[in-house]
Amino acid sequence: MQSKFVKALTVASFVAAALSATSTYAVEKIIKIDGSSTVYPITEAVAEEFQKSAKVKVTVGESGTGGGFKKFCRGETDISDASRPISQKEIDACKDAGIQYIELPIAYDALTVVVNGKNNFIKEISADDLKKIWAGSSVKNWNQINSSYPNQPLALFGPGTASGTFDYFCEAINGQKGKHRSDYTPSEDDNVLVQGVSSNLGGMGYFGYAYYEANKDKLRALPIIAKAGTPAIMPSPEAVMNGTYQPLSRPLFIYVNATAAAFKPEVKAFVNYYLENAPKLVKEVKYVPLPAADYAAVTAHFKAMKPGTGFNGTPEVGIKITDLINRIK
Repeated sequence: MQSKFVKALTVASFVAAALSATSTYAVEKIIKIDGSSTVYPITEAVAEEFQKSAKVKVTVGESGTGGGFKKFCRGETDISDASRPISQKEIDACKDAGIQYIELPIAYDALTVVVNGKNNFIKEISADDLKKIWAGSSVKNWNQINSSYPNQPLALFGPGTASGTFDYFCEAINGQKGKHRSDYTPSEDDNVLVQGVSSNLGGMGYFGYAYYEANKDKLRALPIIAKAGTPAIMPSPEAVMNGTYQPLSRPLFIYVNATAAAFKPEVKAFVNYYLENAPKLVKEVKYVPLPAADYAAVTAHFKAMKPGTGFNGTPEVGIKITDLINRIK
């Protein structure tokens, strides 16, 4: 039988432990991030490294660029990953909610068109043929693209409409915001798209370069002919940096809640860590780092805490990072 002293000690110990746990929970610092599945591998890599030395929990979701901005403009996240610029609708939503943001380019991507790894009949594809395939729904079989291709059903896999990759592809290839055939298999999870194309001999899809690099044993990237008479260019870091991979080279972004950056030291520290370590970590996850001068400009821009966007609410093909930053007054 327990003595009153032992019972009292047990209760006191329990209360002390509970108070300690409550206190720990109360002071736990959390940085909430969501958005683009394309940018996710970069931000996840940064978050993993940052948490090794900082007593901060960083959560990273991947609900798509559009889904991420919905949360961000409701004040639910501190940072939003984006594979395209913030749209006018999202600009308005943030403004209505009193959310100011700092727009930070953090890497380049070579948006990659892929086919099944066992497809041995298509060697390259033109931007015009991509538009013919993806802008409308009349192309059902491979031989409708080129008569030398087999009479085989074309199975298409691509990002959902909440994806920034979807928006960029519509602008860059189909020439119009939101113009895209609907009879394809959509997903915000790029790994689902990889699985779809790799398991279907007639498959074609598009997504960020890192997902191709991670699955090149079962996928084949198609070189792109930007304009008639120009050579077909394979997606690669070198082709992105020298400007030859067009029109599917694009910048990737994080958007930082300006209030969080100013008043939450852990958010400011995380973003500084992100920009400082991006050259190394971006390369590790198979995207293309910005030139050193551009990272310096982006870092200075963040230090100045200038809110706003350098875009007019729509993606823009071929924009230079320094020109973008200089637009934000």
